[in-house]
Amino acid sequence: MELDAKNWQILDALQQDARTSLTALARQVALSVPSTSERVKRLEEAGVIEGYRAVVPPRKAGYTVTALVGITTAQPDKARLLKLLDGRREVLECFHVTGQDSYVLKVVARDIEHLEAFVSSINHLGETRTSIVMSVPIPARAVAAPAGTVPD
Repeated sequence: MELDAKNWQILDALQQDARTSLTALARQVALSVPSTSERVKRLEEAGVIEGYRAVVPPRKAGYTVTALVGITTAQPDKARLLKLLDGRREVLECFHVTGQDSYVLKVVARDIEHLEAFVSSINHLGETRTSIVMSVPIPARAVAAPAGTVPD
């Protein structure tokens, strides 16, 4: 799907506030409501917009520790590891990566003891390395148009 300047304006606006009304969105991107609605529908159908979510800070949900856990696992254990991780609510994201690790996990835990128990529960499937997040100087950002692809 072609992402033109108007599509990027819509994506920028929805990434800032997914609860904005269609009328407000149309006004913001200088299109009619029907045109805006059709563009949003096409973006959804093309999978450019995968969903609309609430952002819940882990600390507000009782998780005081965030960590990045790298795990190196042998090929035969990968499917078992992924099945185990998929059922664990502590795992926010799992990245299949190149380099020393097979996967890098973004994990939340109530406290250090909870994190230790989580890491212990996956250790039998590979060697782990854990880095505790001290702060987040650059929080997750909205996806922006690649430089030079649409006029500003």
